[in-house]
Amino acid sequence: MSHQPRLHTKYHKDVAPALQEQFQYSSPMQIPRLLKICLNQGVGKATQDKKLTNNAQEEMSIIAGQKAVKVKAKKSVSNFKLREEMEIGVRVTLRRQQMYEFLDRLTAVALPRVRDFRGINDKSFDGRGNYTMGVKEQIIFPEINLDKVSNITGMDITFVTSAKTDAEALALLKGLGLPFKNQNN
Repeated sequence: MSHQPRLHTKYHKDVAPALQEQFQYSSPMQIPRLLKICLNQGVGKATQDKKLTNNAQEEMSIIAGQKAVKVKAKKSVSNFKLREEMEIGVRVTLRRQQMYEFLDRLTAVALPRVRDFRGINDKSFDGRGNYTMGVKEQIIFPEINLDKVSNITGMDITFVTSAKTDAEALALLKGLGLPFKNQNN
């Protein structure tokens, strides 16, 4: 592969050496890195209209640049009119080049298009170095054609890192360009 994503190059040239200096790693293998990005979209109204999961799958595939898969319910919940094995969402996991390309589009194009955007919350770490954020509208991505959107839905984006602590993961994601609210370094 001749093409290297811009953020992948930035990670190796700038971010990794800065992290090694900041956290005093003895080996380059200790430096945290981004392993994968998981996109997940629950389609709650899919219990009434089965076409909604098809639309969500199409949109998610366009956004991610990789085919999304449908998620089926594991249990039946009568209050939500939900049956076991009913399609209720879509997900896609991005790795390697697609992951860096998506992250680049997210930070450079999609997030600045959010109304009244002041940065993303830096409190959504899970304690093991993974970060999850929510997007309220899928239309912030420029790949989505507004004329074809039937209903506006949000999605969860999870960044899975090899970091051992939340502080290391925060430093890694800040270095890769995620705009956190509290930018006190």
